[in-house]
Amino acid sequence: MAAVNLRKPTGLKVRKLSIHVVTWNVASAAPPLDLNDLLQLNNQDLNMDMYVIGLQEMNSGIINRLSDAAFEDPWSSFFMDVLSPLNLIKVSHVRMQGILLLFFAKYQHLPYIQILFTNSTPTGLFGYWGNKGGVNICLKVYGYYVSIINCHLPPHMSKNDQRLEHFDRILEMQNFEGHDIPNILDHDLILWFGDMNFRIEDFGLHFVRESIKNQCYIHLWEKDQLSIAKKHDPLLREFQEGPLLFPPTYKFDRNSNDYDTSEKRRKPAWTDRILWRLKRQSQAGPHIPRLPAPYFSLSLRSYVSHMLKPLVSAPLITLMPESLWTMENNMVVSYSSAPDFPSSPWDWIGLYKVGMRHINDYVSYVWVGDNQISFSDNLNQVYMDISAIPKTADQCLLCYFSNNLHSVVGISKPFQIPPRFFLREDPLGEAQLQF
Repeated sequence: MAAVNLRKPTGLKVRKLSIHVVTWNVASAAPPLDLNDLLQLNNQDLNMDMYVIGLQEMNSGIINRLSDAAFEDPWSSFFMDVLSPLNLIKVSHVRMQGILLLFFAKYQHLPYIQILFTNSTPTGLFGYWGNKGGVNICLKVYGYYVSIINCHLPPHMSKNDQRLEHFDRILEMQNFEGHDIPNILDHDLILWFGDMNFRIEDFGLHFVRESIKNQCYIHLWEKDQLSIAKKHDPLLREFQEGPLLFPPTYKFDRNSNDYDTSEKRRKPAWTDRILWRLKRQSQAGPHIPRLPAPYFSLSLRSYVSHMLKPLVSAPLITLMPESLWTMENNMVVSYSSAPDFPSSPWDWIGLYKVGMRHINDYVSYVWVGDNQISFSDNLNQVYMDISAIPKTADQCLLCYFSNNLHSVVGISKPFQIPPRFFLREDPLGEAQLQF
């Protein structure tokens, strides 16, 4: 969120404009029900003049693209529905596959906004594919040249040089010869943001997560690839950024505030960034008189991340592997269910090794209706025949599959089955419990 000051040389009154800039990798998701926090709509003290919204990884399958060509895409429609009651109108947009840039302004500013050009620069697949690259809206705001760029740069720790190369290529491609528009570096303001994919070097996963947990970011800043690159690249150094006082925005489990718990366990990083650059001012020297203060200035009001608020905060089923115990040749599994859970006798609980590839990769399973041994308001128990469970030292977990909902509605934490749960053959060939 920024305030732009516009002042004409004639001494006219300063005009202040409040601009809210959003960047979000939506990972092919549909618009959620509520984005009031992200757009700061709950803050009655704010009165935004303009919204600049950049999305990456919108669903860009062939069916979606054909539909979006005939109608407004769901995200554009969503933001128009939310912002139009506030007298904010979509002035311009540009899209390249999954990268979308939207520009909204209050209607009273429309006579003073001139859209000059929109442009797309693909950098994916040898520079021909638009899954990576940048999109740009070039415009005049009250007579000042402004360029807005939304980008998606290459991922992965090792691709830093490629990210910087694509950054330069996108910038070079924003010069509009033949349109009587100044070089982009002579524009009064460049707003550049997006999923830039810069990572945190050197430090391991545990150190980074502990630093985030303790809100100690200073060491992480020093190893941030973008911060390091700015020290060595004079042009990149001209792009300013607010302080990174919020937790890294990459990478969370889908629909949660938990950092990546998949097998990849990707290291958190500040991949989503918002930068700006003001036009260079001539430097005063012994033979050059000092120039008056610039007529165009920008001050940062806020630079924050907004965490997702899940609509569902607790699973319908809570499985408790710590309650496992044996009764004769059976392992008893305890679980509790939400009051509104639509249970069915055809629900089942599967035992899996951590790292399973599919819901059918179970080691063993039980039908809840057939194998139930006790139940109460808050606790249910079913038994599982341990003779069907191979002895393993691997981590396991339990999943509860709902027949009515056709989905997994509960997953336990990983656990290890104690050796005493397994059967072994005695020398006489009779099965015995191993303790």
